Amino acid sequence: MSKSDLVVKTNHLNTVLQNLTLAEIHIIQLAIVDARETGTGLSTDKPLRISAMRYSEAFHTTRQNAYKRLKEAQETLFNRRFSFLNDKGNKVMSRWVQQVEYINNEGAIEIVFTKAVVEGITRIDGAVDFFTEYLLKQTATMDSNYSVRLYELLVQWKKAKSTPVFDLEIFRGQLGLGVNEYKRMYDFKHRVLDVAVKEINEKSNIKVSYDQKKDGRKIIGFKFKVLEKQENSDRKVHLKQDRDPNNGDMFTIDGLSDKQLIRITRHKEFISSYVQLAKGEAGRDWDKFSEFMANEIKKDPNKFSKKRPIREYLDGEPEDYQY
Repeated sequence: MSKSDLVVKTNHLNTVLQNLTLAEIHIIQLAIVDARETGTGLSTDKPLRISAMRYSEAFHTTRQNAYKRLKEAQETLFNRRFSFLNDKGNKVMSRWVQQVEYINNEGAIEIVFTKAVVEGITRIDGAVDFFTEYLLKQTATMDSNYSVRLYELLVQWKKAKSTPVFDLEIFRGQLGLGVNEYKRMYDFKHRVLDVAVKEINEKSNIKVSYDQKKDGRKIIGFKFKVLEKQENSDRKVHLKQDRDPNNGDMFTIDGLSDKQLIRITRHKEFISSYVQLAKGEAGRDWDKFSEFMANEIKKDPNKFSKKRPIREYLDGEPEDYQY
């Protein structure tokens, strides 16, 4: 599990009534991920920057589309509100962000979260059970914001393997539906719920299904089964048991072993070309830099072959390498 992919939210924040577009959800996710990765954390006075390049790489879209989504989110995200119950049982209304700025000449957006969001997202020692964790990559390729929202709601019940009954009206709000959107049950299931379930089952690490709860003939809620896909767990075990760091295999890049990838990351030209990608501890420690960059190569080797073929960094005498 890559630290850079980990998103952490409190369960109450995960289940608040909200109405975010897919682009806005992505911006919130990236802000959480990057705040953790850089070690700066979240605060109510320090802006978090998300560039179009970062957005396009994380969510597999073009740079131009990323610019467009960030620009559109400047105004809409500022106006988004949500509600939750505090420890006293009182309903609290809050915005997601207190400040947002689109920087035209840099193709980036800077946001400052509100107090409620910072307190809701930040991990508190001893309160792990109140948090939901998931990999950013599990939702990165989803096309529907309903799919992302449903995944966030359901993944926290993975260990329990089933959810309580979600009251229909509250559930609709949690998916971001307005009062008058898809009011007919057929439309809600056909255009929202079934689409989300299908995409989650195809693209994420969980398999979900649902049952309807009725009051007479009227559907008043839904209960979900949530199972972790077995093939993902099997593959992780296979990787741990069968990977040989000294030899290339089907999980390495271009037949390169782990040791060769590490050697590549120590090449002076490689370092000068890609050092800007390192964040946090990886930018201050050579061992952590090498480990971080080797993993980045595995995730997207094409990103590192634009300047020169990745294998060419193995050429040359030992003194050409920065150890």
